[in-house]
Amino acid sequence: MELQQDEDNMPRIQRGGLTRRGLLQLAGVGIASAALASRAATPKQQPSPAKTGPEVGSVMDKLSTYMSEAKDRALPEDAVEKTKQHILDTFAAMVSGSELTPGRHAIQFARAYGGQKVATVAASDVLCGPIEAALVNGMLAHADETDDSHAPSQSHPGCAVVPAALAAGERFGVDGTHFLRSVALGYDIGPRFTMTLGGQPFESGSHWSTHSISPLFGAAAAAGCAASLNARQMRWLLGYAAQQSSGLASWQRDSEHIQKAFCFGGMTARSGVTSALVVQSGWTGVEDILSGADNFFQAYDPQADPSGLTDALGERYEITRTNIKKWAVGSPIQAALDALEILRRQHPFEAAQVQEVSVQLATHEAGIVNNREIPDICLQHMVAVMLLEKNIAFGAAHDKARMKDPGVLRERAKVKLIPDDALQRLMPLRVAIVGLMLADGTHLTQRVDNVRGTPENPMTSGEVVAKARDLMAPVLGAKSCATLIEAVLHLENVKDIRELRPALQRA
Repeated sequence: MELQQDEDNMPRIQRGGLTRRGLLQLAGVGIASAALASRAATPKQQPSPAKTGPEVGSVMDKLSTYMSEAKDRALPEDAVEKTKQHILDTFAAMVSGSELTPGRHAIQFARAYGGQKVATVAASDVLCGPIEAALVNGMLAHADETDDSHAPSQSHPGCAVVPAALAAGERFGVDGTHFLRSVALGYDIGPRFTMTLGGQPFESGSHWSTHSISPLFGAAAAAGCAASLNARQMRWLLGYAAQQSSGLASWQRDSEHIQKAFCFGGMTARSGVTSALVVQSGWTGVEDILSGADNFFQAYDPQADPSGLTDALGERYEITRTNIKKWAVGSPIQAALDALEILRRQHPFEAAQVQEVSVQLATHEAGIVNNREIPDICLQHMVAVMLLEKNIAFGAAHDKARMKDPGVLRERAKVKLIPDDALQRLMPLRVAIVGLMLADGTHLTQRVDNVRGTPENPMTSGEVVAKARDLMAPVLGAKSCATLIEAVLHLENVKDIRELRPALQRA
């Protein structure tokens, strides 16, 4: 791909005539990148945290103070362990996502756009600016369905929070403990926003995407912590995050997972890092976007109680309530695959013996995964593959050509998906009831309320490491993969988060 100069002396890509200016507009980073391009890596002297006045409400006061103190606040041991697991799990999603269509497009964007060589683009040899790196790594992290999910907030926090913390952490050279606390803070802040708005019912009723709103605020909090913002700066940061808050539930109609990856991870990580860096560079703003005229909740849900943002803050760590997926498929399919695995263990059977498979899911969840064009979000296809292979490997979950295989289609014809209003009322608990009718007349039924990887049925550290190794080793190589896993599991020994770069990238 060749670069030429346009009439304004700006480089442009010859193929397709897309200018660098156009890429800046598409990425939404032009103003922030220009403002930050000449800044040194050393943080600016911070403005003093002005005394809380009448224009700062009690919720914002408590929230911004908590956020500003997070980098120096020790976490409970269980939260530390879970944060390490979710960082590793998200890194694995980023690395494996680089091999998929959304990931390849994201890395191609990074190569074409360029930028200052400040931050790492995972599974590549690209270095770019922190805003751009957050965008690309966020896309990589949700290029697939392997990243984590938080049921109460109806969101995927990791695909935005971890890329944002990494990009801002590299910008300021934070150590491993500071990075870890930044990530944990992101999980605490982002999900509380959409939990306060109402989670899945809010998304269904408003058509706004909880999968965009929650990760954005989480990414902003994580990046703000990495940038060591004080309480007043955190208030401004939340204001800039709120101004960029967007995303529509129309992501469900994306047939190639590219726009979905942008809405869940790329856009949100980018906007979160932008919010942190413009404030760190000296921008000011509205003191309290959560109260007063035209505030965030007036725009999204005037009936919501803002105190939800600080409910059990510092006592309940949301990262301990976040799921790590066992299977590389969409969340609504997880419990169904667990049920099939349990049934086969209790009563071994072969695909040829199965006459019919019924799967009951919550009505909304069933709509998301019903006969979709993408393999890993299509319940009928994934159940068919599970019947044949007794497992779902990463490659099998992404083999789109196999959706037309006669053998798979024969098994898929046996699968009946049943939307269930009673299960819908249990949401955000994702329950699946799977029934099998065998050729000899045997009828088997299995209900799964807590899929493997949920807080009620957690994966062990060994299982999380095994999953990460399976996803990363084919891309990074066994040695780099082992080095990265070891570093994440012992983040407290990392003096500068940029030390992870050689293992996280691909030569």
